[in-house]
Amino acid sequence: MKNLLNSAAIMLLCMFSLFFIQPDIQFVLAFLCAVILCCISLFLENDTVFTTVCLCFLAAAALIHTFLCFYPVAGYYLFRKKRSALWIVSLILLFIFAAVTYRLPVLLLCMELFGFLIAFLLAQQSSELEILKETLRRTQDDSTERDILLTEKNRTLLEKQDYEIYTATLKERNRIAREIHDNVGHLLSRSILLTGAAKAVNHDEGLSQTLDSLDKTLNSAMDNIRTSVHDLRDESVNLDEAVRSLIKDFTFCPVSYLYDAGHIVPKDVKYSFISITKEALSNIMRHSNASKASVTIREHPALYQLCIEDNGTKVKKPGNSGSGMGLSNMRERTAKLKGNIHIFTENGFKILITIPKRRQLYETDTDR
Repeated sequence: MKNLLNSAAIMLLCMFSLFFIQPDIQFVLAFLCAVILCCISLFLENDTVFTTVCLCFLAAAALIHTFLCFYPVAGYYLFRKKRSALWIVSLILLFIFAAVTYRLPVLLLCMELFGFLIAFLLAQQSSELEILKETLRRTQDDSTERDILLTEKNRTLLEKQDYEIYTATLKERNRIAREIHDNVGHLLSRSILLTGAAKAVNHDEGLSQTLDSLDKTLNSAMDNIRTSVHDLRDESVNLDEAVRSLIKDFTFCPVSYLYDAGHIVPKDVKYSFISITKEALSNIMRHSNASKASVTIREHPALYQLCIEDNGTKVKKPGNSGSGMGLSNMRERTAKLKGNIHIFTENGFKILITIPKRRQLYETDTDR
């Protein structure tokens, strides 16, 4: 748009040549060619071709002298494309030579030279404006890219922070369970033994009822402690770390591992996946000649998925796949959680297990 306005301004300046020459068909032709040149500049992106068109416009003055009146228009585009001093001097000298040859009026010559000056200044301003626009565009692109990178980095940091908090929570639960078991559990056990000894040597009927009540209370406390310790230990198991540990200890063949599930997984699903993975890796080592294997754990909106596969060729036939104790245990664990297990023996051995989320657990995970 800026170039179009500059071209219109130079065209208007060139039209003042009507005060010095008589308009005729040649002047109209030169005017139309100058307008065509302005239009071509809007669509032609090849600099070499456009420069050639401008030079042809300048050369047309050898046949029609009225083209000299619109030389500043071609000069504007040449100054924009080739702004070296050699181009500027050559163009002005060419114009002066042609003007002297055709004996143009001095005032028209001065006005056209002024038009060249205006064209050069507008071309320089337009080029500087394009450079500033390009710089602004690059700055905006860099800023947008930086914002995207910072957003991604912040998201990664938040995920890492959440994972570290989750890991620290599991470790703290494990520590509390261990402290309760080692300290409070031992003290209660000692108290139960002392109470039992006191009951054994007691001969006072009035004290027997108190000792019986104390013994029941201590045993009830011990049961509650055991339940709490087991719950804390069950919740402190990290499914991702547990499976990674199994894969780390598996040296039979390389195992690729992908974990795409949340941190909060029901404990029965966690223990089933850990046990099934352990049994599957053991089967690969004992019954397969696989050179690579993979373990994938995914969480979908309505189910959990475990996929274990290898490229071994020594696998049991489908008809005998149910005779193994390991596969039977996998089926029992999956059935207990109301899930599905599929076994494929084409191009290796593959176990695909899906466990549906119970609605209460699904709502809890979502609420959290």
